[in-house]
Amino acid sequence: MGKLLSALLQLQAVERRLGEVRSRLKIRQNAVAVQQRRIDQIRGDWQAIHDQIIARRKAADGYELDLRQKEEKVSSLRAALNTARTNKEYAAILTQINTLKADNAKIEETALRIMQEIDGLKVQADTLQEQIDGEQKKLEEIQKSSAQEIQKLEGMQEQLSGERAEAGKAVAPVELALFERISASVDGDAMAPIETHGTRPPHDYVCGGCFMSLNAEHANALRTRDEIRTCDICGRILYLESGAEQKARS
Repeated sequence: MGKLLSALLQLQAVERRLGEVRSRLKIRQNAVAVQQRRIDQIRGDWQAIHDQIIARRKAADGYELDLRQKEEKVSSLRAALNTARTNKEYAAILTQINTLKADNAKIEETALRIMQEIDGLKVQADTLQEQIDGEQKKLEEIQKSSAQEIQKLEGMQEQLSGERAEAGKAVAPVELALFERISASVDGDAMAPIETHGTRPPHDYVCGGCFMSLNAEHANALRTRDEIRTCDICGRILYLESGAEQKARS
């Protein structure tokens, strides 16, 4: 293999290591955000239940106010019984009292049901608060461990970026620009070996990147020339491995 393709392979090796470090760094950086989103989601559930509790308390307060007003009315009517002048008037007042008492019983039943609902919601809210506290502790642990790992990975990224820049110096600007353009389009794997299939000529050739068939012209050219040839399908820069060269020549 010639100087150009060897230099590109060296650059590819650094590029892959740099890509792995960047991927790990991104995962670590996202870990805190993922945990925070989980906490925010639970807090949202807690807030929804809290709002329900407030709404039910307001409803219960309204029923209690209505109940007190009706009880005051009953007391007033009971006093009026003593001043009733006729049986008809007495009976009418008594009917009002009984009606109010029946209404009050329904109000008390409804208010009691609402208070029971509030108690149930409080249990749910307390459970969610416990989850929030637990997830918050996890967040603090993740932040601590991630900070250390991120610092380590950022150091590795800086070092590999320097190695990549140094490796790029061995490649001419035109070939380097082509490599970088291809690398960006195929997620960092700009180069692919030519796989040689078959024990005797004519051999079959396959791109090691996309695993599609290649014209024998690519392999024949790279046996004797140090040049950039790209796969007709995926566009990766092709090269012959030492073993493949020996097999192709056998």
